[in-house]
Amino acid sequence: MNKNSTVSIESKNKMIAGLLAIFLGGLGVHKFYLNNTTAGVIMLAVFLGGWVLFGIPSIIISIIAFIEGILYMIKPDQVFNEIYVVNKKSWF
Repeated sequence: MNKNSTVSIESKNKMIAGLLAIFLGGLGVHKFYLNNTTAGVIMLAVFLGGWVLFGIPSIIISIIAFIEGILYMIKPDQVFNEIYVVNKKSWF
C-alpha cells in the first residue's frame, strides 16, 4: 500500500445503532451493525447464557446496551463515526 492510498470506511447511522442498542441491545445487534463482531458475540453469549443464572447477567448486559444506545444518539455524527466506526471502540 502506498502513502497516497486511502481506506474508505463506511459511515454508520448513529440513530439506527442507538435504536438497535435500546431495543435489541442484549443480543448485541448494535455491535454487529457497527462491524464489531467480537463485542457482539460476547453480548449475545452473555445474554443467552445468562438465563442459566436466573437472568441476572442478561439484565445487566441489556442495561449496558441501553446506556450505549443513549450515548450513541447524543453524540454528534462526526464524533460517533470517529469513536465507534473508525476506531471501533467496543464498550461505551
